[in-house]
Parts: sequence; C-alpha cells; structure tokens
Amino acid sequence: MKVLVPVKRVVDYNVKVRVKSDQTGVDIANVKMSMNPFDEIAVEEATRLKEKGVATEIVAVSCGVAQCQETLRTAMATGADRAILVETQEELQPLAVAKLLKALADKEQPQLVILGKQAIDDDANQTGQMLAALLDWPQATFASKVELGDGKATVTREVDGGLETVSLTLPAIVTTDLRLNEPRYVTLPNIMKAKKKPLETVKPEDLGVDVTPRLKTLKVSEPPARQAGVKVADVAELVDKLKNEAKVV
Repeated sequence: MKVLVPVKRVVDYNVKVRVKSDQTGVDIANVKMSMNPFDEIAVEEATRLKEKGVATEIVAVSCGVAQCQETLRTAMATGADRAILVETQEELQPLAVAKLLKALADKEQPQLVILGKQAIDDDANQTGQMLAALLDWPQATFASKVELGDGKATVTREVDGGLETVSLTLPAIVTTDLRLNEPRYVTLPNIMKAKKKPLETVKPEDLGVDVTPRLKTLKVSEPPARQAGVKVADVAELVDKLKNEAKVV
C-alpha cells in the first residue's frame, strides 16, 4: 500500500508572529520555519503504518518555495521513503493545493492520503476536504485513531458531541487531529540518511494546474490588545458594570 503525505512549511509554532508594517501579510523574514504540527502527526501515522507492515511506501509531498525541501527532508528523516516538491513562488491557496495534490494522486495512485486537518498559518481546514471532492474519494476528518484492513480504513474522529467511528473504502482521505499520536524525535542518523533519499521537483505547469490566486488579502492586522481586568467590591457593582459598561446583561 502506498501512502501519500502532504506537508506544509509554516512559521514555527514557538515563534510570535508579527504583522508587516504595511499590513499586507505576516513577516516571515529571518523567522524560524518548520513543518506544520498537524502534518508531523500525519507523517508519524504513515510511518507507524509502515512499521506495522500495512504500508509499503510513503511519499511526502510539499507545495511552495524551494526551501520546502527542508520540510520534506524532515519528513523523510521521520520515515518517508521519497519526496516530491511542487515548486512555485505563487501564494498557494487551499483549492490550488488540492488541485496539485489531485494531479499527484492521479500520477502516484496511492491507496491512502494522510494530511493534517489544518495548517497553523491560515487555519483554513479546507485542503483535505477539497482533495476528497476532486478525487471523489471517501474522507474522514479530525482522526484520532486509524485502523486499516481488508481494503478499508476504520477511523475514529472527533466531533462536537464526542467520538464518531466511520468505515471508508480505500482509496481514501484522512486528516489528522492532535490526539492521533505523538510524533517521534528525529534522530541525527535518520537526518543524514534522509539526505540520500530521492527528492523530485516539479512545477505546477508540469502537472497542468493553474495556481493563480482566486482570493485577495486586503489587510492583515493584529488582534486588539486585551484590556486589564478590574476588581469589584460586591455583586451589585458587578451587575452594574456588566449592564452599563459591558452591556452584556
């Protein structure tokens, strides 16, 4: 079984994000970048499937600038066998990424695509669902447990009311949630081995996909600073402030 794992290069989750002075976007100059945490979980899950003997090959995929090769090398150090970079300088939006992944899925013919439920930079939570629609494959989002067998995937997913278990006929799309697993620490020997693993670079036009942005960001601004709280002497004063100042009662 071949597993396709898309990964995204984002600003590291430990970095405090700064908005550009002209409010055109987020400042990523000289900022530490890393793999999207939800995608780390996806790579780990694919690696565990391979260790169990369920998966035979893991192909990591990333779309973006040339520096995404670093993210793909991390995925290969974790357990991916090879990687594909769709290199472009365009700002990639979820639909464009889904179209690129569809083209690669048509080419690679994987039985399972595992990706993070969302990226921590735009929090769109759209790519997995769009890819499932384009491929016309069954999907299970927000997975907290994945089991494969007899040509099917049994996925426990997190919903508002608790947990839901669904059965998917392969090939299928699965998006990962935080509680699916805990990604392993990438060791130095595996990092060195990853440098020798094959990494293929293609362009969007090679896949016949137009990645021209369909949406335009008008302005990016920081959230307003939170005001300091105040102490009240008694319940009467609290009710008065809630009613007359906060106007919530």
